[in-house]
Amino acid sequence: MVCIAFLVWSSSSFESCIARSGRRHWRRHDGDNGLSASLSKKKPKSHGSSSHHHHNGGPSKKAPPSAPAKAPNSPAPSSKPPKHVPVASPAPPTPAPLKDSLTFNVLDFGATGDGKCDDTKAFQAAWAAACKVERSVMLVPEKYQFLVGPISFSGPYCQKGITFQVDGTIVAPMNSNAWGKGLLQWLEFSKLVEITIQGKGTIDGSGSVWWQDNPYVEPDNLAPQIIPLDNSTLLQKHPPPLQTELSSKMPSTKPTAVRFYGSLNATVTGITIQNSPQCHLKFDNCIGVMVHHIRVSSPGDSPNTDGVHLQNSRDVLIHSSTLGCGDDCISIQTGCTNVYIHDVNCGPGHGISIGSLGRYNTRACVSNITVKNVNMHNTMTGVRIKTWQGGSGSVSGIMFSDIQLTEVQFPIVIDQFYCDKSTCKNQSSAVSVSGINYQRIKGTYTVKPVHFACSDNLPCIDISLTSIELKPLQEKYHLYDPFCWATYGELNTPTTPPIECLQIGKPTSNRPQTDHDTC
Repeated sequence: MVCIAFLVWSSSSFESCIARSGRRHWRRHDGDNGLSASLSKKKPKSHGSSSHHHHNGGPSKKAPPSAPAKAPNSPAPSSKPPKHVPVASPAPPTPAPLKDSLTFNVLDFGATGDGKCDDTKAFQAAWAAACKVERSVMLVPEKYQFLVGPISFSGPYCQKGITFQVDGTIVAPMNSNAWGKGLLQWLEFSKLVEITIQGKGTIDGSGSVWWQDNPYVEPDNLAPQIIPLDNSTLLQKHPPPLQTELSSKMPSTKPTAVRFYGSLNATVTGITIQNSPQCHLKFDNCIGVMVHHIRVSSPGDSPNTDGVHLQNSRDVLIHSSTLGCGDDCISIQTGCTNVYIHDVNCGPGHGISIGSLGRYNTRACVSNITVKNVNMHNTMTGVRIKTWQGGSGSVSGIMFSDIQLTEVQFPIVIDQFYCDKSTCKNQSSAVSVSGINYQRIKGTYTVKPVHFACSDNLPCIDISLTSIELKPLQEKYHLYDPFCWATYGELNTPTTPPIECLQIGKPTSNRPQTDHDTC
């Protein structure tokens, strides 16, 4: 009898999702073309759902099932980096009206927005309609929670200038059946031109179900140096979430929450991305990227949950955002050039990293990177460059300036012996590192202020340090002096502590640059 009752309940719940979806579908009509008369800038800005016209349907009259917390408004961001001041918590830009755009509300395509019924097909239908209209808006309205499975919002035949307006909450399924054998991303935006994700809503990756079986282990060779004063172990287990039939046995491949691929002039602003199974926001093979006034949030011990991950992308601007995660707040991988990062709060996490580069004997090229006016609190590393033995290519033209650190374990790191396992093969080849400038990096450290570990065969050269003031804070760990190996450059001012291990000038045996390390 219990089984029969359960089946009857499940059937009625399933029919309820279908019924609600059907009613909303038949509520649509073709009499309203939904053209907004408001004018503003070229690209549509953030806006509330209450003032929209809706394509193929009127505004929803159904009472919303939930009301996620709203983020406060703030003034629109400045295009120029301000002077070094403490970074305020970011907020989305002030809402502005649409310009000559059609709005496609997911509620008008069958979405229920109750957080329980699968709204993936409604999102697909809304996107298919918005894709055909230049400067259209696909609206995820506020006060609703949408359960959405893996989905691709793809070009290349979509019109340019589409805005994906997130004012409500989008949540990933915790049912392993939704993910098959494992996918690399959850929400993908591919081969689009002038695509914008904006709003005051939240994208929630439901990451806890993916992390539960992963012990927390520092993922590289800095870990052995983090020795607690009481000699206790650093290994921690994630407290497992409530186990259910739907949340068991997730695939071993963990998806990125939001991924852009092969897109031109992509913008992300205003939203919160939280609890991603892996990276929160990734840009791959993109040109012209702007990220500002966003918030990334996941626990400090959530594994491999980078905040913003850049790969093979150029002309990137990231500013006025707060990033807290279990890995790099910002990760800059091979193929990136012309990247400017400023006015960012980072922590918890592993700081801002270039790399890791050169794994599996590959060529890696990174150049012209500026990181400025950044606050880091309670991170493992501050500003870091990490490369694998055996790689080739180069890292050059890097500026780290005006970095304020609070309780950071390793504030300044160059590591050409990066290894994310217990042992790695010794190899003579390396990614070359040159032209790295550190200016006005100040604050407190808890393990080691400077760690420069460079290759014997290809030393780090032209390392410049100016106004470095790092003070020890011995609360949890044993402390170390600055460390340098095969590192050459100059000290433009006295440093605190003294970095006497840096070798002044260039190595006498410095070989000329070859095709091996040019990009």
